[in-house]
Amino acid sequence: MPASRNFRAAMSIGLAAGLALVCTPAPGSAQPRPATQPVAEGTGGAVVSDTAESTQAGIDVLRRGGTAADAAVAVAATLGVTDPYVAGLGGGGYFVYYDARTGKVSTIDGRETTPAADGAEMFLDPATGRPYPFETAVESGRSVGVPGTLATWERALRRWGRFSLADNLRPAERVADRGFVVTPAFAQQTQQNAAKLGHFSSSAALFLPGGRVPAAGQVLRNPDLAATYRQIARQGTGAFYGGAVGRDVVHTVQHPPLAQGAPIPRITGPMQLSDLRAYRALDGTPTHLDYRGYDVYGMAPSSSGGITVGESLNILGTFDLARMDRVQALHHYLEASRLAFADRNRYIGDARYVNVPQQQLLSKSFAATRACQIDPAKAGKSPVAPGDPYSPGGGCKTVPAASSDSNEQHTNHFVVSDRWGNVVSYTNTIEQSAGSGITVPGRGFLLNNELTDFNFAPTQGSAPDPNLPEGGKRPRSSMSPTIVLKDGKPFLAVGSPGGATIITTVLQVLVNRLDLGMTLPQAIAAPRASQRNAATSDAEPAFLAQPTTAGLKALGQSFTDVGPIGVAAGLEFLPHGRILAAGEPVRRGGTAAAVVSRR
Repeated sequence: MPASRNFRAAMSIGLAAGLALVCTPAPGSAQPRPATQPVAEGTGGAVVSDTAESTQAGIDVLRRGGTAADAAVAVAATLGVTDPYVAGLGGGGYFVYYDARTGKVSTIDGRETTPAADGAEMFLDPATGRPYPFETAVESGRSVGVPGTLATWERALRRWGRFSLADNLRPAERVADRGFVVTPAFAQQTQQNAAKLGHFSSSAALFLPGGRVPAAGQVLRNPDLAATYRQIARQGTGAFYGGAVGRDVVHTVQHPPLAQGAPIPRITGPMQLSDLRAYRALDGTPTHLDYRGYDVYGMAPSSSGGITVGESLNILGTFDLARMDRVQALHHYLEASRLAFADRNRYIGDARYVNVPQQQLLSKSFAATRACQIDPAKAGKSPVAPGDPYSPGGGCKTVPAASSDSNEQHTNHFVVSDRWGNVVSYTNTIEQSAGSGITVPGRGFLLNNELTDFNFAPTQGSAPDPNLPEGGKRPRSSMSPTIVLKDGKPFLAVGSPGGATIITTVLQVLVNRLDLGMTLPQAIAAPRASQRNAATSDAEPAFLAQPTTAGLKALGQSFTDVGPIGVAAGLEFLPHGRILAAGEPVRRGGTAAAVVSRR
């Protein structure tokens, strides 16, 4: 049967399964859509997130006296409704928090884990002994990690919240019940994922009502997700981690609801209810480094973000970027990330399973051994070799080069602050856009494909690969939620989605703001390029159009046009308690920044 007929069959099966997401003409039953703006300045707290509804949910919680943690849960839960292809209950993430009372930065690792029954050969096809094709692995129960999002919300509220989980879920329940207006960006994402969603009857029913991609301006409701939130509000997180919601998750992983005629194999996963019961969101200590007098805090492993951003900054800290011309400054930025990615791929994985030399990788002495690899007259040739963080003698010592593959794709990031000065920088994800493509029937949320962030087979030659799967292990991530202090007080909070380009996006925003004299809105809006120890750097069209690009090419830098890179969100803390909230003016249709009070 041709693929187009398979897709139509999937649509009809999806409709027969029961339409969970209701589509009506605008304005329908939705509340008026809050205004979207990329920049806001004021007092009393702030939110920057991907959608107007999620930003408004956070602002409403702040105005009711909630903390930044309370507002973050409200924002994240609402993004599960309005931004479902990149995050939600079926995923995980990393939460970085500045506590104004103690003056300390803390983290929560809510990354998904591998089911206990899985192991190093989980992505090898038993029929061939070779790794599954990547997309085959994605659209399967095998790709689904034990979700950590809800456990992260619960842990954050226990440590720093004032309101209950039920209170903080209520704004998202309302949006799911009443509906939201489809934006051009949401319609485009649905179109891009239509074939994938159509492979699963539950996803076709939810996201392709009537067998069609919802048009911009229509109103979408998700009563199944609203009911799931209400059940969790009544019963607590146990409903997910061992209860009825969890049983539905496990059944879906073990029995993916493949649409009739879908042109993909049915590959099941071994997740058990015991895996959900055993899941814990982990308190952690952030990475930390001093960069030109600023204290930069990020996420430690299982994320590679904090170390790789930090190592790149340490390398750049050996140069005076502010005194360089723009071509040289960008050249050094690209070369520093090229070197840091070589080290990331060689050494970083889940630190509960592999020995990650975090202290050495973030040391100034190691940065000096990497900085001496940068030739101001010539770009490096990738793959460059990783450094040797264990060498006490310094110098430019390296170890053999190896692959720099990365499979990560899509996430979302948002930032929140409150009236007391607490700050959240939170990145969450279901991995690829639309995750595994599998919606839990009757529950209204997609499941992640996070386990495809593992390397399917060894990538480091004769050296150990730190990112091979094991039961209970968390796959390496690039998520880089970051908080920057100056003189012990918050100065910046920033982060971005974008898979492995998250690291370079956060790095470039920091360099733009701290070294190149840009304002925070300018630093976020500036054209981006991303070098990740690859033969060419990914670049946005606007970056390629800059006058500096010709100079970079003369140095041997090469670029591939990949379209937009990242969707950054940031806060800057100004004198007299004022906050500058900045998001994207153009990328992904623009993002939503707001403050509690404009006074």
